[in-house]
Formats: sequence, structure tokens, C-alpha cells
Amino acid sequence: MSSITVYTRTLCGFCTAAINLLDEEDFKFEEIAADNNPSLRAELAQRSGQSTLPQVFVGDRSVGGYQELAMAIANGEFAKIVSP
Repeated sequence: MSSITVYTRTLCGFCTAAINLLDEEDFKFEEIAADNNPSLRAELAQRSGQSTLPQVFVGDRSVGGYQELAMAIANGEFAKIVSP
């Protein structure tokens, strides 16, 4: 099973929604706060092409933000990515 990492920031509704969705679906993940860390935010933008949070990664693969995560879970793609 590939590791799931969620980069978040404080007081972010979409970040909270992503964390809640992963919890509800019983996915184990690591949450990393990207608040006040410009170098991490720059690295995430480079890796994913996105500057918004949350950002969800499975291993080194960018899944996207909350909406992409929700869609991938709903259509079964996320489970396939996590457990190929």
C-alpha cells in the first residue's frame, strides 16, 4: 500500500473536508501543515503544479486537492492508486 500525505493549512475548509473524507473512508494518512513554510509551499507548487491547499499525494503522485480527492474516491480510482 502506498503512503498518503495531505498538506494542509490552518482554518482551511477544504483541508478539513479532505481530512474528514479520508478518515470516513478509513484511509491512513500523514498530515503535514504547510502554514508559514514558504519553501514547502514552493516545493509543492513545483511537484504538483498547484499552489492551493490541501494537496494530496499518494507516494510521489499528486492526486490534487479536495475536489479531485472526492472524485477519485467516489469513482474508485483512489483505492486503485493506493493499492495497485
